[in-house]
Amino acid sequence: MGEKLRLGIDVGGTNTDAVLMAGQEVVATAKQFTTADVRDGVIASVASILDQSGVDRASIKAVMIGTTQFVNAFVQRRDLAPVAAIRVALPMGDGIPPFSGWPDDAVESVGGHRYMIGGGSYFNGTEYRPLDEDALRAAALDARAKGIDCFAISANFSPIRPDIEARAAAIVAACVPGAMITLSSEIGGPGLLDRENGAIINASLGPLAKRVVASLQQAIHDLRIDAPIFLSQNDGTLISTDVAARLPIMTCSAGPTNSIRGAAFLTGIKEAVVVDIGGTTADIGFLREGFARETTLPNYLGGVRTNFRMPDLLSIGVGGGSLVRPDGRVGPRSVGFRLQQEGLVFGGDTLTATDIAVRAGHVRLGDPQAVAGLDAALVEAALDDMHLQIEDGIDQVKVSPEPLPLILVGGGSILLSRPLKGTSETLRPAHAAVANAVGAAIALVSGQVNKLYDFRTYGRDAALAQAREEATSAAVAAGAARDEVEVIDIRELPMSHMRSGMVQVRVRAVGPLVGHA
Repeated sequence: MGEKLRLGIDVGGTNTDAVLMAGQEVVATAKQFTTADVRDGVIASVASILDQSGVDRASIKAVMIGTTQFVNAFVQRRDLAPVAAIRVALPMGDGIPPFSGWPDDAVESVGGHRYMIGGGSYFNGTEYRPLDEDALRAAALDARAKGIDCFAISANFSPIRPDIEARAAAIVAACVPGAMITLSSEIGGPGLLDRENGAIINASLGPLAKRVVASLQQAIHDLRIDAPIFLSQNDGTLISTDVAARLPIMTCSAGPTNSIRGAAFLTGIKEAVVVDIGGTTADIGFLREGFARETTLPNYLGGVRTNFRMPDLLSIGVGGGSLVRPDGRVGPRSVGFRLQQEGLVFGGDTLTATDIAVRAGHVRLGDPQAVAGLDAALVEAALDDMHLQIEDGIDQVKVSPEPLPLILVGGGSILLSRPLKGTSETLRPAHAAVANAVGAAIALVSGQVNKLYDFRTYGRDAALAQAREEATSAAVAAGAARDEVEVIDIRELPMSHMRSGMVQVRVRAVGPLVGHA
C-alpha cells in the first residue's frame, strides 16, 4: 500500500471509533467503548485496526482526533477549574458584569470571580482609556491569593485591538507564574458579553484540556506511531495539539461535525439532513456544500450564551443506551458507555433502545433470547416514539418544506427502520457506524477571520481582499498547503447601528495538510 495513511479517531462519551484511510479508501475500522482515561479506549480501537489491516505503523503519516470530552465536562459541571474573569472596559463596559445570565450551578462550578479594570477601545480601535496596569496587578495578585491560576481576559472591541488583551495577559503572567490565560479575542467575534463567556468557559477547561491532550498524545506514542497529531475543531477542520490544549472550546462540537463531514464523504452528497445516533444522543444537522451548516444565532453551551462559530445542530436524548420507560417512551436518560454491562442483550437488567432494536429484528447483537419475552405492544410504542422524536428534530433543522435526502450514521442508526417524514430517501452508507472517525480522517486545515473592516476608508474590494489573504495565511500557518487553500465562505454584516463604514467580515479558508493534498 504505497499511499500515505491517515488515522482518524473520534472519542465520544460512549464509544471510541477509529478508521484507517489511504487516499479515498477506508482500509479498516474499529469501535470500542470509551474508558475513564481516554488513552485506554484509543489504544484498544487503534490496536484493533492495526491487527485487522496488518499495515506498517511507519506508513501512518497523520493522526486526526475528534473528542467531546471538553463539552461534556462543562455541560456536566465536572473537572472545571476556578476562573478569574478580568474585563478591561471601564468606565464604559460595566453595565452588565461578567457571569450575567449564567446558570447558578455554572457560576458555582467556576467560582464567579470577576474583576473590572479601566481601559479599552472604541469600535474604530481608538483607545478611550489606557489600560489601568496597577488595578490589573492588584486583581491578578488577589486571584493568586485565592489559589486561582486560570484567567479569562476580555476587552471592548478586542478583535480590533487584540494588543490590549495581550498587554493585560503579559502583566497577569508576570504576577502569577504559570498562569493559564485565555484571551477573548481568540475565541469569538465583536460582541463583548458572548465573547467573554466563551473565554471564561475555555479558561475553566484549561487544566482538563492539558490532561486530555497529553493522554491522547501518550496513547499514540504507546502505539509506536510516529506521526503529527491534530484535533478536529467545531467547523470540521484541524488544529494542532498545542492550540487544542490552549483553546479546548474550539473542539467542543467536533464529534457531530465530523459525522456530518463523514456522511458527505461516504455518500458523495453535498446537501442533506444528517442524523448521527450514538449511545446517548441523536445529533441532527444540515449538510451544506459538503460542510456542516454553521449557526447564525448566538449559541448556548451548558446554558451559557456564546458567539464563537458552531455547527447548527439539534441534539435529542435518543441513543443506543437510552432508557425505555414502561409506557414506551425513550430517553433522554441513558446508560451511556455502560450499555455493554447494563443492556438486556448483554446480560444486564436495564431495558434500552438497543434491546428494542434487537427484539424488533433490526439487528443481531448480544443475546436475542434475553429480549424474546418483551411485550410486542411495548416494542411498537418504543419504535413509534423514537421515530417521532427524530422526525420532529428533522422538522426543526430544515429551512425548507422540500423533502431532502437523509443520511443515517453512528452506531445507534440501527434504531431507525422506517421512512421518515420530510425526507426524500434514507441512505445508510458503508462504514456509517464510524462516520465521525472518517470525518476526522478527511478533515482539512482552516483559517478564519472575523473582524470589523472600514469599507468607507479602504473600499469594499480592498477590505475583502485583505480578509481573504488573512484567512489564507491563517490556514497556511496551521499547516495547510498554500497552493491548495481555497476560500469557501465570505460573509458581510454591515454595522448599521454605527455611524461609520464599519462592516463585520467573516472569511473561512480551507486546504489539505502539507503532503496530503
